[in-house]
Amino acid sequence: MRLLIVEDEPDLNQFITGILAEENYAVDSCLDGGEAAYYIENTEYDGIILDIMLPTLDGFQILKKMRAGGNDTPVLLLTAKDGIEDRVAGLDMGADDYLVKPFAYEELLARLRVLLREKKGSVNMLTVGGLSLDPATHRVFLSGEECFLSGREFSILEYMMRNKGIVLSRSRIEEHIWSYEYEGSSNVVDVYIRKLRGKLCPKSGPSIIQTVRNVGYVLREVK
Repeated sequence: MRLLIVEDEPDLNQFITGILAEENYAVDSCLDGGEAAYYIENTEYDGIILDIMLPTLDGFQILKKMRAGGNDTPVLLLTAKDGIEDRVAGLDMGADDYLVKPFAYEELLARLRVLLREKKGSVNMLTVGGLSLDPATHRVFLSGEECFLSGREFSILEYMMRNKGIVLSRSRIEEHIWSYEYEGSSNVVDVYIRKLRGKLCPKSGPSIIQTVRNVGYVLREVK
């Protein structure tokens, strides 16, 4: 999952970015409201953590612009203000939740999990054929047997299962799973797809993860 952190306090921004990266989220971050607006207009995010007090554009202006443009990405507002008026204003503008600073990082992670789960709906398990994935526990089962995946492998598989039957280009997968800061190899998606196939697909017979020549990959149920 790809997240955007908009927080103008550098130390707090770095702290939030770090703990989310450790949880295997792809994270972009910025310190300025104008820069955040550009990121939001040009990148598809699963969730946004948005401070209210920002230079150039404040969080309320960004949120209002998003919702007016039909962008329904989940937004968790961060605020140093604990007045009820600010909380109500944010929620009325379309924020999905808010968190008052200072906060415990465990609470931030918990609020974020709820936010993303509600956005995706109440489905607990994703299932394609004999393959099942539990987003809440980060566990994957193939024909009843648990498969152990790395954090990045899990993220790619979850993204493909949520888009089953849709051909995903390599660039689309990379943009969704890795942040702008990533400077890895150009064939990183191919490498991880190969790893997933090794863990999930039989050595003989059709693969659940299929290659579409000159386009990308698609996850389809094997019959």
